[in-house]
Amino acid sequence: MYTSSIPVMETKRLILREIRESDSADMFEYAHLDNVGPVAGWAPHKRISETRAIISLFNDKKFNGQLGTIAIVLKENNKMIGTVELHTFTPGFKAELGYTVNPQYWGRGIAYEASLKVLEWGFRMLKLKRIECSAFVSNYRSQRVCEKLHLTYEGIRKKGYQLYDGSIHDLRCYAITDDEYFSEEYQSFLKEFKLEEENG
Repeated sequence: MYTSSIPVMETKRLILREIRESDSADMFEYAHLDNVGPVAGWAPHKRISETRAIISLFNDKKFNGQLGTIAIVLKENNKMIGTVELHTFTPGFKAELGYTVNPQYWGRGIAYEASLKVLEWGFRMLKLKRIECSAFVSNYRSQRVCEKLHLTYEGIRKKGYQLYDGSIHDLRCYAITDDEYFSEEYQSFLKEFKLEEENG
């Protein structure tokens, strides 16, 4: 069985670390909202005990060959404001990028910044060959994150996802390979991002 611990990673504004039960209150703050879970594929949480149970399930993934879930923590106030992960993980092959951010922090490039760091982890440390990301066709915010990350748009997976309420939805599919990530063009893009961070 594959075993790996999630490292603590940092960006200019964020700390990325394994999610903890102590994150329950911060997570419930956004997980109960009707405009968060459904666009990511899960039902809004009805009570904080449900959030605690979900975090426990997140951490149990590690015992089933998966990587677990990463909490996005804002450095300025040490508040957990979302999650990012590489799920559906196949060692040495591929994984799927997923992210959710508290709406209070939408429009600040949080998912983009966190995802860039997780892509680095996936390709440089986990040696993945491919990282995918998909979004409902109506989820324009998530699609914009994929575009900013310079992921390649691969088309629509028709009737590709069944939601918790039984409804079936099309997905817009994006991906990046290790060859693309380590290309001169993509590395130049990453250098530009780091310069913007330093000068911002």
